[in-house]
Amino acid sequence: MAADPQKIHPVYDVEAPNHPSAPLVPRSMSKSDAGDPERVVLQQQQQQQQPPPQRTIPVMHPRPPKKRRSCCCRFFCWLISILVILIVAIAITVGILYLVFRPKVPKYSVDELIVTQFDISENNSLSATFNLTITARNPNKKIGIYYRGGSHISAWYEDTKLCEGSLPKFYQGHRNTTVLSIPLTGQTQDATGLQTSLQQQLQDTGNVPLNLKVNQPVRIKFGKLTLFTIKFRVRCNIVVDNLSANSSIRIQSSSCKFRLRL
Repeated sequence: MAADPQKIHPVYDVEAPNHPSAPLVPRSMSKSDAGDPERVVLQQQQQQQQPPPQRTIPVMHPRPPKKRRSCCCRFFCWLISILVILIVAIAITVGILYLVFRPKVPKYSVDELIVTQFDISENNSLSATFNLTITARNPNKKIGIYYRGGSHISAWYEDTKLCEGSLPKFYQGHRNTTVLSIPLTGQTQDATGLQTSLQQQLQDTGNVPLNLKVNQPVRIKFGKLTLFTIKFRVRCNIVVDNLSANSSIRIQSSSCKFRLRL
């Protein structure tokens, strides 16, 4: 009987140290490149356990609805716009008229005062009658003045009105000088204190200050264009030496101021 071929079995060295069956580091990675193999494996496991980062989505807030303007707001806006346009148009018109016509202020002066009556009756009322001579000058080359009805002129001593009257209606042309004779009449009740004050004034200063107030409606004519009615206000301060009736009265000083009222 033939003998079986002898089998050779690998013999392990029992004294040799145990080696792992699989390498701890991949073959494609050397220890010098990856560092400690156990640390690399631990980092890979931690990365697998961490959840993927979540992307934050911006929240879009809806825009608030636009408020509709009320009818009142629109009305006031239109009204203010129209007023602004009118003011600008008037300013432009006035500017053009000023550049074309070069308006100048009229001038007035009180030239003479005649007292025909200034006495106290038995019931302590003072009756006064003045006759004023006033000169009105229009220095403008292209502007005429229509003096309308409804004027008023009054003479005052301090706060007491002595007499009053009105100016006549007339037209004053370009560069014209007009002399007006204006009668004033009036009566003051309970004038005992007034007479005493006038006598004391004459003794202290030797003169009597009077105030003349004139309100005159006029219409201005620019070339062929006549504007709407406006009012002239003239205030004159005069000082006379006495107020005796039927006597020579001298005007010691006179000054007039002009103002325009629309």
